[in-house]
Amino acid sequence: MELIRLSALDLGLAASLVLLLAILSFRLSLGVERKLLIAALRSIVQLTLLGLVLKSLFAQSHPLFIAALALFMLFMAGYEVMARQARRFSGAWGMGVGTLSMFISSFSVTILALNVIIQVEPWYSVQYLIPLLGMLLGNTMSGIAISLDNLTHNAWQQRHQIEARLMLGHDWHNAIEEIRRNALRSGLIPIINAMAAAGVVSLPGMMTGQILAGSPPFEAAKYQILILLLISAGTGFGATAAVWLGSRRLFDERQRLRLDRLNS
Repeated sequence: MELIRLSALDLGLAASLVLLLAILSFRLSLGVERKLLIAALRSIVQLTLLGLVLKSLFAQSHPLFIAALALFMLFMAGYEVMARQARRFSGAWGMGVGTLSMFISSFSVTILALNVIIQVEPWYSVQYLIPLLGMLLGNTMSGIAISLDNLTHNAWQQRHQIEARLMLGHDWHNAIEEIRRNALRSGLIPIINAMAAAGVVSLPGMMTGQILAGSPPFEAAKYQILILLLISAGTGFGATAAVWLGSRRLFDERQRLRLDRLNS
């Protein structure tokens, strides 16, 4: 089956629907029309640029250029994690917790999948590396952002209980254990919902894209299963690392709660 190529008119018609939605938001006084249009414009510009960059990378496949793009995606994901925090860590920790957690989880899971499961030659093939890493970073980013926001918010709300536990002789690990557990649980809920709904409520994006591109549906389903399992592992490892790093940062070496390390 040959891929049907989209014209500028096709994309313009789709954009007009978002414009209509913005007008509806204005008429209903929802107050999100500006954010909606900016987000739509950002996605158009970003995806167009990515398409041009990938076209160049497909032609050259130089490992240094591929590594530069992967690191750029990682740092942008780290920035987005920080930007979504109501109470973020001050200084380099604000972006460092999310970036380091995603580097540990997404990069390791992606490299493992390319070398051991898919066995791509070479493993840094841009056709496999960038899409797989992008899906892992995007989903891991959401899990880490939710977990960190839950952690810092509840630590602030329950600061008196935490300090009371410390005064009773608990160490920092025990004093914030329940909050950490709830933060990690909240970060895993989106990917659990995505796996539970896949195939019965929603048709995931990668499978849809492969089918539209002409791939056999059963092969597309196998790739989607692989991606969902990798994303769940990456999200879980990333959220665990972020919650541990974040909760450790909330205490100093003398086991004192240091909420002054958060910016509201």
